[in-house]
Amino acid sequence: MKIGIIQQHNTEDVADNRRRLQTKIASLAQKGAELIVLQELHNTLYFCQEENTDMFDLANPVPGPDTEWLSQTAKQNGVVLVGSLFERRAAGVYHNTAVVIDKDGSLRGKYRKMHIPDDPGYYEKFYFTPGDTGFYPIDTSVGRLGVMVCWDQWYPEAARLMALRGAQLLIYPTAIGYDTNDPADEQERQREAWTTVQRGHAVANGLPVVAVNRVGHESRVMSHESIMFWGSSFVAGPQGEMIYRAPKDKEDAAVVSVDMDRSEQVRRWWPFLRDRRIEEYGALTKRMDD
Repeated sequence: MKIGIIQQHNTEDVADNRRRLQTKIASLAQKGAELIVLQELHNTLYFCQEENTDMFDLANPVPGPDTEWLSQTAKQNGVVLVGSLFERRAAGVYHNTAVVIDKDGSLRGKYRKMHIPDDPGYYEKFYFTPGDTGFYPIDTSVGRLGVMVCWDQWYPEAARLMALRGAQLLIYPTAIGYDTNDPADEQERQREAWTTVQRGHAVANGLPVVAVNRVGHESRVMSHESIMFWGSSFVAGPQGEMIYRAPKDKEDAAVVSVDMDRSEQVRRWWPFLRDRRIEEYGALTKRMDD
């Protein structure tokens, strides 16, 4: 499969962010991309750096104006699109939601972010209700996609459930970066940990992984918080091999070829799913087994 990834620096101008995405989507489609993955909350700045009720005005229902734009873009370019939106479900109930649009413009499914962080600069619990869609792959014309969002990428249980339910690919739209106050060595440890844990999901489940992050410095006028998003979007194969990695300090748009048949062979060599001792894993349903 030819997979397009778009790593972009965003501004407060939603129309401009969309325009630049549309240009890049069209270019990747012309280069043969069948599936294109966008970064987390790609229409806007990463507004969760502060707690501000005005930011809820950025949200839209699903389906709604945001999915209509994605639908038209996917249909015009004949590609499957994975987008990431601020969903208004009801008054006071909002989600961080990934949507999957097929080549014909149809909405094939949505995934509401399950794990919601609450850390300095990432005040997502103020904005997002935890997801209730579960970990279920979404069927498309290019395959069964295991779509999750950002903080979900740290949890092996989530990746495993997607794999057990037939996902052929694990996909993570992402918004993660450095605290600009951290020393350089700590920043690099964090970036490499982020990459390593997701490559581990690829190995443990015998599946390719696609992680698409935003890039560049973002700060809000009303907030003291500031994040330097570390880019480094990547595609890894089912043995964790790095097929492509974007720069950490600039925008990037690339088409990456992934051999989707390789997972079958890797799982024959390394039959981790066969050898699971499921009868011994009950303690995983507890917070701590003490």
